Amino acid sequence: MAVGAAAVDQFIVGLEHSLKAEIERLRAIILRANHGITEQIKWKAPSFCYRGDDRVTMKLHPASQIQLVFHRGARPKDTADFTFEDSSSLLKWAAKDRGIVTFRTMAEIEATEAALRDLVNRWVIATSE
Repeated sequence: MAVGAAAVDQFIVGLEHSLKAEIERLRAIILRANHGITEQIKWKAPSFCYRGDDRVTMKLHPASQIQLVFHRGARPKDTADFTFEDSSSLLKWAAKDRGIVTFRTMAEIEATEAALRDLVNRWVIATSE
């Protein structure tokens, strides 16, 4: 069984999704955001880890969009002291410590690429402290 990047490669090869090119582009952006980011398949989608903990996970359904879920791991964490400044305004907050960015087109991804890369980098650092 493949693990890590090989598992994600295998997953994408077999993926039938109307936004497959967009998924691959987002994957590349996330991996370039910070050299410490690794990847795996979790919850039937690519998930990106920092220091061994899941931090950004793709949600691939419905097939008309891709959501990036920014979270602090699989288990709930105390949010009393957690704050995060989203200067990009890309995140839509689902909870105090979980945000979602939604993409429907390659143009949306291209228009926000630099801001997304910065957001991912700041998120993985902020949530690993």
